[in-house]
Amino acid sequence: MKLYSYFRSSASFRVRIALALKGLAYDYLAVHLLKDGGQQLAAEFKSLNSAGLVPVLDEDGAILTQSLAIIEYLDETRPQVPLLPSDAAGRARVRAIALAIACEIHPLNNLRVLNYLSKTLGISDEQKNAWYCHWVETGLATVESMLSDNVLTGTYCHGESPGLADICLIPQIFNAQRFKAKLDHVPTVMRIHEACMRLPAFADSAPLNQPDAE
Repeated sequence: MKLYSYFRSSASFRVRIALALKGLAYDYLAVHLLKDGGQQLAAEFKSLNSAGLVPVLDEDGAILTQSLAIIEYLDETRPQVPLLPSDAAGRARVRAIALAIACEIHPLNNLRVLNYLSKTLGISDEQKNAWYCHWVETGLATVESMLSDNVLTGTYCHGESPGLADICLIPQIFNAQRFKAKLDHVPTVMRIHEACMRLPAFADSAPLNQPDAE
């Protein structure tokens, strides 16, 4: 199994956590999103993923893209250590939390968007950072409202085992901290973050613990 990854990519971080929770070994193949004009845009990599995005998982020639699709594939093919609840309502809740992060926060703040804001629209670094913080702070406030005072929230986003929602949440918090976003308005989110980061699967998958970390 090969994982094409970039240490700071939150989508790659998600897949690394999922692989670690399931105890799956893989070869780490670094794709630097800034060097050489963006190694993800090279023809060799785009032959794997025409979108030019990480992560990509290669399992015996089966090429998988999009972090949530990869994670659900892993959950379907390796059901041990499930990442989704056994009941339909629980799965819907966990997916809703995960999608509130992966679809509502992350796309507005990924590298392509930030580069367009600064390089094409010419906004300043201060304005770019304000954009980032606005969307991550308001998005995490929504996630906080989904988690706080909900009886289904436990040590983790859903009960007492980490799963898909936590896998999406933790990389987003790392990004928020990197950009110095405000986080004191999301106490439940931060409590869950601290619980997750006590687990080796999350700590070992963190950006600075990757082979390509700078």
